Amino acid sequence: MPHRRDGMQRVTLLDVANALGVSSITVSRALREPEKVSSTLRARILAQVEDMGYVPDLAARALASRHSGIIGVLTPTLTNLAFIGIMAGVEERVRSSDMRIQYANSNYDSEAELRQLRIFLSQSPAGIVLAGLQQEQRVSDMLRRAPCPVVQIVDIELMPVGMSLGISHREAAATAVRHLLACGYRRIGMIAGTRNLRSERRYEGYAAAMREAGGFDPSLVETDASVTSVELGCRLLRRLVKRVPDLDAVFCENDDLALGVLFECRRLGLRVPEDFGICGYNDLDFAACSEPGLTTIHVPRFELGYRAAELVIRAAALGGRPDHVERMEFELIQRGSTRRLPLQA
Repeated sequence: MPHRRDGMQRVTLLDVANALGVSSITVSRALREPEKVSSTLRARILAQVEDMGYVPDLAARALASRHSGIIGVLTPTLTNLAFIGIMAGVEERVRSSDMRIQYANSNYDSEAELRQLRIFLSQSPAGIVLAGLQQEQRVSDMLRRAPCPVVQIVDIELMPVGMSLGISHREAAATAVRHLLACGYRRIGMIAGTRNLRSERRYEGYAAAMREAGGFDPSLVETDASVTSVELGCRLLRRLVKRVPDLDAVFCENDDLALGVLFECRRLGLRVPEDFGICGYNDLDFAACSEPGLTTIHVPRFELGYRAAELVIRAAALGGRPDHVERMEFELIQRGSTRRLPLQA
């Protein structure tokens, strides 16, 4: 088997192809679009690539294909577990291609989001995955003019630019509140942190479901401008119970807050789920491990990331900027933090 070259001479795609007796197109396809090559041939190609030390020349690729082979991923944060789940899906799909990922976060700042997006576009990316704030018209205008494919992970009821994936955050939140109502809770509050489009849509769903039941009351809602955390969940519940002593359940904007609410219920002597119901959002790993487990809305975060990267890779290979809107499904997962639903007759 041919071995890696010595000295400064760069191993090329053609070198790999010649060593295997296949075309350079076949090698390129195995790296960029692995589903189009048999698993046996792809395994041979990957072994040869490893043995010869082939590294894609991104500068040459940019000249030949008009993009750098980099997928820019822009999120509001790089530490929130919900977004980490999305990024894990992106990583998994990109791993089997010869593209690479560049991350950036806006820290929930619209000006920073605009600036990071401008930097991405200046680098001739293969595409961009944007799980952003979705509130800045200048961002929408920039995406509309972008020369590369863009996939937005958004609320699917909005009118995004180009390709988009998402769930209905409004309907998911309404489903959570209807579940709490079906469990027999009546004074149901909502707690939330940093205001952004997703949290606003969840608030709309909460308010709609409570109005349907004739129980909407603005005093049942407790918010804070802070980034969501377990500690914030504790703090917001304390404030809400002090103002609304007969509160008997809360819908939380996310599972971080819900876990804090669960801890605070222990301190306040509220039995969960007998005295107090809790429903979170996202179905993070710890939701199933807490005691009791957290009832929550399962969001297909990994699948969102994987599918977003898939759309970028395909669009970059085919050229153009297709319009594509894809609805993903959420699911209510009932665990021990809400009463068991009565048996249907």
